[in-house]
Amino acid sequence: MTTVQPQFDAIVHMPPRLQICGLLAAVDVMDFAAVREHVGVSDSVLSKHVRQLEEAGYVSVRKATRASRVRTSLSLTPAGRAAFEAHVAELRRITGG
Repeated sequence: MTTVQPQFDAIVHMPPRLQICGLLAAVDVMDFAAVREHVGVSDSVLSKHVRQLEEAGYVSVRKATRASRVRTSLSLTPAGRAAFEAHVAELRRITGG
């Protein structure tokens, strides 16, 4: 088992992005609408945060047409999972947890 090196990540740190990463870390893929509901933000706010995570290489965004509707799904990339785990480890380290 690999030990995660604690490291603060300013991209992950912002609360909505931390929530997004936390949700995606628990699953392989999640529907955009489900993430929006869990985080409690509007489509535009979620899109902004997802775009920043995607630009950092942390989140993969896939669009597919199902029943004549475009569905967007999100997943953490390996780099995103590593950044999230390292960030959480750093938060635990600095809080004594």
